[in-house]
Amino acid sequence: MRSHWIPLLLLLAFTACSSKQGQKETTENSNTFGSITLPEGFTATVFADAPGPGRHVAVRQNGDVYLRLSKAQNGQSLVALRDTNQDGVADVQEYFGGSETGTGVQIQAGYLYFSTNSKVFRKKFKGNELVPSGDAELILTLPEQNQHAAKPLAFDQAGNMYVTIGAPSNSCQQPDRQQGVPGQDPCPLLETSGGIWQFSGSALSQTFEDGQRYATGIRHAVGITWNSQANALYAMQHGRDQLHDHWPEHFTAKQSAELPAEEFFKVEEGDDFGWPYCYYDWQKNRKLLNPEYGGDGDSIGRCARVKRPLMGFPGHWAPNAVTFYHGDQFPVRYKGGAFIAFHGSWNRAPFPQQGYKVVFVPFSGNEPMTGFDNFADQFAGEGGDFVSPSDAEYRPCGLAVGPDGSLYISDSVEGRIWKVSYQG
Repeated sequence: MRSHWIPLLLLLAFTACSSKQGQKETTENSNTFGSITLPEGFTATVFADAPGPGRHVAVRQNGDVYLRLSKAQNGQSLVALRDTNQDGVADVQEYFGGSETGTGVQIQAGYLYFSTNSKVFRKKFKGNELVPSGDAELILTLPEQNQHAAKPLAFDQAGNMYVTIGAPSNSCQQPDRQQGVPGQDPCPLLETSGGIWQFSGSALSQTFEDGQRYATGIRHAVGITWNSQANALYAMQHGRDQLHDHWPEHFTAKQSAELPAEEFFKVEEGDDFGWPYCYYDWQKNRKLLNPEYGGDGDSIGRCARVKRPLMGFPGHWAPNAVTFYHGDQFPVRYKGGAFIAFHGSWNRAPFPQQGYKVVFVPFSGNEPMTGFDNFADQFAGEGGDFVSPSDAEYRPCGLAVGPDGSLYISDSVEGRIWKVSYQG
């Protein structure tokens, strides 16, 4: 693990507007731990180094950690990690779960749930075993998709399971991703995708028909979580791509790199967030009409009727995880707030990449307070001036809070997992 002091990071601050108030990014004095920077008072250990390209991560109440893999290792798609001497570093590592990889992993009611791009399985824990020895049970089978196929998972207190079914499209064009082609109206994809569906968390062998659409108009939300304090679902949407490529008469290349916003939603049953007809402009603080449906960068039209986000972040930061902090270890200002992991996206090219960090959003009650802080940064490397995601050293992808209040962050490049703690 690299551990050394670095000078104060001077990062550009900008204002990102929300539907409630202006959002202002702030930074704090920070130091490097395991190649990432953290605010003063926080430290991190490399809990696991390079177990395999990781996606989401989950932590059991006994402290065991489970990483979902995007590329099978030793023919297996999950890795279980245990720290037996409590030094912040896993010293036991076991692979399991079969060869079908995916994104979602959650611990719920004594089971480990994990998803592929089209299925959800679970395995039951018996006692304190590291690898659940129960038979793999098939909970849900969904149709295959060729875009936005990741199936993240969340559970409410009643045991309902929430699954993102991303839209297999950029903006509901036919053919897709073509310059000047209008969007289908109404968009037929919304009947079976482009939203979040609710299923039973315990019934076996469910199919799409067994669920109900909980919310619509969401292009793809890889980061979803149930906030027990608010008794509500929250999600981070990946905004649409290629505004300049497809509509150069309305958007410059620079505008296309910054727009549309990555949107932070509080998701309530029946909500419509507007995709593919609308996008959120974080600079203008408006839901605007997509150019596929007659928009020109200023038109609102039907988008006046859809639900606005809690706040917006600059375009193509690619939020892949969100979790709320209900632990007792971190300072009181973190209580009830949200951590968001930004994975970075190809669609900012040819301009420098952005994202590749974990931010913190303080909450008052069920809504954000005043902007966000850069919490963990420099995942991509100290240089920071690169145009392709493949040049990033690490890319944060998963978040989980452990039973001791530590924050776990997983990486999608090598699967490195950081355990972040506060020592004051």
